[in-house]
Amino acid sequence: MEWDGDVVWPTGRVGPVNAAASNTNQVGGQAAKPSNFNLPNVLTSLRIIMIPPFAWLVLRGNNEDLPWVWGAFVLFVALMITDKLDGDIARAKGLVTDFGKIADPIADKALMTTALVCLNLIGVLPWWVTVIIVIREFGITIWRMVQLRAGRVVPASKGGKLKTALQTLAVGLYLCPLPAWMEIPTFIVMLAAVVVTVYTGVQYLLDARNLSDDSGK
Repeated sequence: MEWDGDVVWPTGRVGPVNAAASNTNQVGGQAAKPSNFNLPNVLTSLRIIMIPPFAWLVLRGNNEDLPWVWGAFVLFVALMITDKLDGDIARAKGLVTDFGKIADPIADKALMTTALVCLNLIGVLPWWVTVIIVIREFGITIWRMVQLRAGRVVPASKGGKLKTALQTLAVGLYLCPLPAWMEIPTFIVMLAAVVVTVYTGVQYLLDARNLSDDSGK
């Protein structure tokens, strides 16, 4: 629970407590880690919990039964909004935790993979699209973890946000019950998502090689 009252500073001045700082206790002169039980982590956990119901809605609708199709689309949009919110809140309120660092990317990749596989199962998306995206996403994630254990931090890809935005838009278009003439534009957006996904994956490897070459000089 947050407290937004005034605080008496060591100088005797009275002023408002900074919102982010008010969430961090001081123990022995050092900032204590925020509790894992906070709003961003609750939103992340909720996103994971709601993945099975989302999959059920997609399969139940089968791109034909409009109430279920709309339900799957609305739930997907809501879950993607929580993905945006949990990160923004965690950074703004100083609630970044080890649990969040691990659970958030897992939730993102689990939701996107589930959405793609469900679209494959109902026959509206080719399997090769899912194979390429899933291999890239999990391959790069595992590779970055290996690099981290070896003491090498691989920075985030420059096109990561664009990749995520295109994947989200493409899946959203496939889930939304659009008229038949939108099939080609929707597939073009998905192709763009695949291209950017592959490009950013290659970029990770090239940037890491360049960093390795620079450190070896």
